[in-house]
Amino acid sequence: MNAFMLMIMMALAWPSKQAELWKGTGGIISFTSDAPLELIEAESNKLTGILNVKENTFAFLISTKTFEGFNSPLQQEHFHENYMDSEKYPSASFSGKFIEDVSELELGKYELRAKGMLKIHGVTVERIIKCSMEIESNKIRIESNFVVPLEDHKISIPQIVHQKIAEEIFVTAKITLQAS
Repeated sequence: MNAFMLMIMMALAWPSKQAELWKGTGGIISFTSDAPLELIEAESNKLTGILNVKENTFAFLISTKTFEGFNSPLQQEHFHENYMDSEKYPSASFSGKFIEDVSELELGKYELRAKGMLKIHGVTVERIIKCSMEIESNKIRIESNFVVPLEDHKISIPQIVHQKIAEEIFVTAKITLQAS
């Protein structure tokens, strides 16, 4: 093999050989509450994350106050004051390790399992969340869809609005990480 071909192969190699830490800001996280009497959807583009490919670890964080797109300002106010207690618990997070060894992955798209601690409303629950990871030469995209049962995080629904708020919330998260 000539030196030129070797250089091309090295340039196309999985980025973990070049960078250990990958960071991202501006990721999108959204949630949907699909209850019998009301559909509530909100989104934030302030998701941040870090991936250490050598250690196979990750951490993602979102400020609950950054969610927008509610049906009304009053609904957004109730989200922060009555359900998330955003003043007391200003963020939600998920951190842990990938079950599969990401340091051995090459360029391409993979279905993985992330095992870690999901902290919402001040309550931490161990979870395994499936995600997809797309590895390119200069970025890593991570996407996931999962369900959060409100009772797992001690978020109670008053009986008066029980038909307007789902007991399980569907969450979608997408973030692009760059070498740091």
